[in-house]
Parts: sequence; structure tokens; C-alpha cells
Amino acid sequence: MGFERPTPIQEQSIPAGVAGKDLLAAAQTGSGKTAAFLLPILNRLLTQPRGTTRALILTPTRELAAQIHEHLELLARFTKLRGAAVFGGVGMAPQERAFRDGVDVIIATPGRLLDHMQSGYARMDKLEILVLDEADRMLDMGFLPDVRRILAKIPKQRQTLFFSATMPPEIQRLSKEMLQSPVSFNIERKAAPASGVTQRVYPIHAAAKGALLVELLKREEIGNVIVFARTKHRTNRLSDFLEKRGVPNARIHGNRSQSQRTQALADFKSGKIRVLCATDIVARGIDVEQLEHVVNFDVPHMPEDYIHRVGRTGRADEIGEAFTFVSPEEEGDLHAIERAIGKRIPRVTLEGFNPDVKHAEPLEVPLGERIAEIRAKKADDRARARAKADRKSGNSGPSAPSRGAPSRGGSLRGNEPVARSGPPQEAPRQASRWDRRGSGGGSASESDAPKKDLPGIWRR
Repeated sequence: MGFERPTPIQEQSIPAGVAGKDLLAAAQTGSGKTAAFLLPILNRLLTQPRGTTRALILTPTRELAAQIHEHLELLARFTKLRGAAVFGGVGMAPQERAFRDGVDVIIATPGRLLDHMQSGYARMDKLEILVLDEADRMLDMGFLPDVRRILAKIPKQRQTLFFSATMPPEIQRLSKEMLQSPVSFNIERKAAPASGVTQRVYPIHAAAKGALLVELLKREEIGNVIVFARTKHRTNRLSDFLEKRGVPNARIHGNRSQSQRTQALADFKSGKIRVLCATDIVARGIDVEQLEHVVNFDVPHMPEDYIHRVGRTGRADEIGEAFTFVSPEEEGDLHAIERAIGKRIPRVTLEGFNPDVKHAEPLEVPLGERIAEIRAKKADDRARARAKADRKSGNSGPSAPSRGAPSRGGSLRGNEPVARSGPPQEAPRQASRWDRRGSGGGSASESDAPKKDLPGIWRR
């Protein structure tokens, strides 16, 4: 497992957890808290075996649930204890079998766990230990109502271990609802990435970011790298951009299916691919051993997100590098990050990629140009539709006489003779604006008509 000495959070959490006390810990990701709650759980379950679900770990994301499950399997490898990961995006049947067969530890996201609990077979009446991991992240994702519904369905007499990177008022209220005389401590939150992380800023025109990334990835010293983009759609465009330029990669974001997300992480961790394009979904809680590089393709709006992103590398006293591409429009966000971490990040440039140079083949067309293109396409579609309608009306001609309709030689409608039609009579038309003014060419009946018969504004 590679454990040599306990981290600060493990030093304080494990004794309290083994003693059966409730715990309130303010600790960030990457501090070693997974082992801090798994080891006390395993100690309790092994010393008092009962063969039913006795421990529940709630997490905000599928990836974090899967990762904790992996750590549980490693720690419990030589025991008979079993665990199961329960989250959305995959079929419920295997998870249902785990509940029915009975497992010792359930690691779950709140929504999917509620789905199982409402079906009746996911019984938690023997639960002894509850862990709430990354509670502040659950608040951000809107899961607290689900958490409270779960609390109403599990025994009140239990041990609760509560972990959160930050303690906003809503999280403080939730902790008071859940905990009884807890042991509380605050692992000093690092206001900056680990000391082993080398940070650099690349000032660059927004349209040149894609070309700069490709150039950096071609260099031998760049190993495995997570590239963070701001949105799901931008992550997709970035992934496609790299593929077209011969850079194999995987992508992971909230719109990908669970199987796609799992496969992407597996390929990245195994070294099958060395570039992972991602949103902030992997910025918290996902542990990739010996990750060498992080690239902020877009500057995050919040300094905290920057710290979480960069914190994927340089973990456990390892070394890593973090590059941030900054366009002129993102300078304000960069200054906020520098104020938060208390230092100025060094600026560097790559030959041929000066900040004022706009390279060809940008990652995406600028917003104004995209809007203009969409409007032009819509105008073209409308013109085509009008032309098609005009051709259709022009080619239709006079309709063929319907059955029983009079012909040119006359016919009978019922028993009445219909006279032969004479020259076609024009329907009386309403006088035009110019006719009514008597502008020289109109007939007497039009130009000399009494003004009282003129409609509306043409009366004099």
C-alpha cells in the first residue's frame, strides 16, 4: 500500500474512529482521509462480525465512490469483508443483488442509494457507521435534501464520521443534526498547491491555446497529463481537436455515460493513453498515482477550483508541473488565484507563441462569428423554403376539373343546365391607392367616384 507514516488527518482521525466517537474533520482532498475512515471501519467490522450491511459511505460523485471501493478492496484483501459501490449511470440489477446477498460496506451516491432504499430490499436497520465524505461538495451539487432523506431511514444510534473541505453555514447545521459530541479538528487548509508542484503561466491569445497545447504535448518531457477545460462542450471540442492532430486522448465529463467515464479513467491510469481531457468532475477526489502534469486550458473562475485541479499532481510529496493558459480576457481570474495562493505565478512563453500572435486553426470559432454563421444559415434556409414554395405554386397550374364539375361545353349540375361560359370575367378589384387619387390613367368610375365611398384615410 505504500504507507510509511500517517498523515496529519490520519493521526487524529484513526484513534477517535477506533474509539467509536463521532468525528467532525475539516480536511481537503489529497490529505489521506480515505484511509482515515476506512481503517477504523475495517477494525470495527473485523472485531465484531455480523454478516450484514453495517457501514455506509456517502460520496458526491460516481468516480469518488468507485475509487473508495477500490481502496476498500485493497485494504480488506485478506479478509472476508465485502463492499459494493452503488451509483447511477449503470444498471441497478447487480447493485440489487449486492443488497440482497448482503455486503458489509456500501459506498454510494445519495440519489442512487435512495432509489434502492425505496424499493424495500436495501435495508439499513443494522447500520453502525456512517461516513459523509466531501459534504461541502454535496452541498454544491444539491444533494443535501437526499442526504436528509437517507438520515431519516437509518438508525439514529450510530457512529458518524463527517468530512468536509470547507464549513459553510449549511454544512455546519447539517453536522449538528448528524453528530453527537464529536471530536472536532481542522487540518490546516493549504491555500496553495503542494510545494512539489511547479506552476507556470503561459500568456496566450485565446485562439492559439489549441496549437500551444499540441506543441507542448509533442515534447518528450511531457508525460501523462490531465487537461482541464471549463465546460462539457469545450472539453468535447478540445478532445476532437487533439485527435485530428494525432494526439490520442480520452474525455470525461458529466454528459458521458458511466461506462465511458470508467473506461476513460482506466485507460488513463493504465497508461494506454497519456492525455485526459476533463471538466472539474475529476478535480476533486480522483487519485491518479504519479500524475506528472496538469494543464489548465481555461482559467477557473474560482481560486479553490484552481487549487483542486493543480492538486491532482504533486500528491503525497511527489513532484509535478501545472501549466495555465491565460488569454487577456482571463487575466482577472488569474489575479484572483494569485491573491488566494499568496504569490505571483511565473510567466513563460514558448518560441513562436507570443501572447499577441493569433494562430490559424483555433479550437473553436469565436462566439460572434458562430452567431453570424448561424444567422446566415437560417436566412439561407428561409430563402430556399420560399423558392421551393414559389416553384410549387408556379408548376401547379389550373387544377383538373373534379368529378361532376362543368366542362367547357357545358354540363349539368344536378338537373339544372349550366350555360356555356363566356370570356373569363375578372373579379372586381378594390381601387388602388393611386387609382383613387385619379392619377391620369384611371377610369372615370375609379377616379371620379364619390369620396364618401372611399375607405378609410382616402376620404377628403
